[in-house]
Amino acid sequence: MADNKVLLRATDIDKQFGITHAVDHVSIDFYSHEIHALIGENGSGKSTFTNMLTGIYTLGGGTFALEDKTIFVKNQVSANRLGIAIIVQEMGTLSGLTVAENIFLGEEDPFIHNGVKNTAAMNKKAQDLLDSYGFSRIRANAIIDTYNFEDRKLVEIVKSTYFDPKVLVVDETTTALNHSGRVELFKHMRRLRDLGSCVIFISHDLDEVLEMSDRVSVLRDGEYIDTVNAKDVTTDDLKKLMVGRELGEHYYRTDYGEKIPEEVALKVENVSVGNEIHNVSFELHKGEILGIGGLSECGMHEVGKACFGASFDRTGSVTLADGTQINDINTAINHSIAYASKDRDNESLLINDSIMDNITLPSMRDMGKVLSIKKLHAFADKFAKEMSTKMVNVDQFVSELSGGNKQKVVLARWIGKGSDILILDSPTRGIDIKVKADIYALMDKMRKEGKSILMISEELPELMGMSDRILIMKEGEISGEFLRDPSITDTALIEKMI
Repeated sequence: MADNKVLLRATDIDKQFGITHAVDHVSIDFYSHEIHALIGENGSGKSTFTNMLTGIYTLGGGTFALEDKTIFVKNQVSANRLGIAIIVQEMGTLSGLTVAENIFLGEEDPFIHNGVKNTAAMNKKAQDLLDSYGFSRIRANAIIDTYNFEDRKLVEIVKSTYFDPKVLVVDETTTALNHSGRVELFKHMRRLRDLGSCVIFISHDLDEVLEMSDRVSVLRDGEYIDTVNAKDVTTDDLKKLMVGRELGEHYYRTDYGEKIPEEVALKVENVSVGNEIHNVSFELHKGEILGIGGLSECGMHEVGKACFGASFDRTGSVTLADGTQINDINTAINHSIAYASKDRDNESLLINDSIMDNITLPSMRDMGKVLSIKKLHAFADKFAKEMSTKMVNVDQFVSELSGGNKQKVVLARWIGKGSDILILDSPTRGIDIKVKADIYALMDKMRKEGKSILMISEELPELMGMSDRILIMKEGEISGEFLRDPSITDTALIEKMI
């Protein structure tokens, strides 16, 4: 840090959702010229805290002061005008608008003359920015919906940093980016720090936290625990501060040499989807965790959708053991296939509905002809609690939950449905170490019960630690296969990716 001047002061910040104290009288100083990490388990209050700072949530109590002046943030546009920006964990762009309209949302005045918007000038300015960031393949005049989740995150990076905000919040953004996207994000985080801004960096990747941050503040159950200098601590120190005790490293399976069952649960033959995947074939066996990995744009995420019947331009076949062809989502669900998307908020959850609605949705046909609120409530409550979901009750809106608890709702839905085949795309994206361990234990339990799991992941330790077999994809095709073995290295997998 170039100096220790307090740029942003949070004093006695407080927020409750019902009886849940999401942020409990938290006070933290954030300096200029620093990247300040904010860490904690899912549900610790990190995102709630920064959402109040940036106008996404109303402030429950306490004050924020920027450059010694108390600020009142009404919404994200108001925050931007004060010099505060955020790149959110989930989708932060608006469908139906162009890329340029998303970048300049709320800041269109420079392009309006005599009441008429100069769209050409806005598009040119946006394209110049995209080009300067190295994102030339993203076109300013294109509708944002034509781009995938990762590209939309790149647009958010431009939107949130082009005006050199005094405070930038980066909330779990790196989990949605490939290597080149992370490099670009980190470059602009450091650039803003060097200009005298403060970057508040939220990440569950503790190695990344220590690499990027100057100081680290820890929240636990909504309360402030401590602030430490990144250079003075290890990842184990941070884990202990987060959970309040020592936490072992035994997340992954410890078994090796088990024979993969011969019974085939799902057969994929010559599946192609546009320019995404080409003639992909493999078998998923009963009681197997089959991992699929690769670089972000290799096509692995499209494989998951294709197996769930969610790719409308798919060719080839996806067939169950009984001969059933999976060509649409209804057939998949009715034949005990579950799917958890990488993009939780937009593809796996009804974000503005209750936990109860989300958990019960696929199981309603199985619950009898007469459905009562009492029955639905009991069903949802049972499986939400089985997943140890941190919530007020099942009537709470999913939008109020942390990332890890949202993922628990997704899994509770399919456990409640009793699905035999689970397609899990990035199952621990944006999830803290304790919840990761819980999800891995659940996956191992389901495997032993004879359920089949197709796990798509960009995390090599996760692939090697949990899979019976690993398929590596490159440019839309399977480029390598590895059986579970303690001698498999990152290097061996990466060689098949690039």
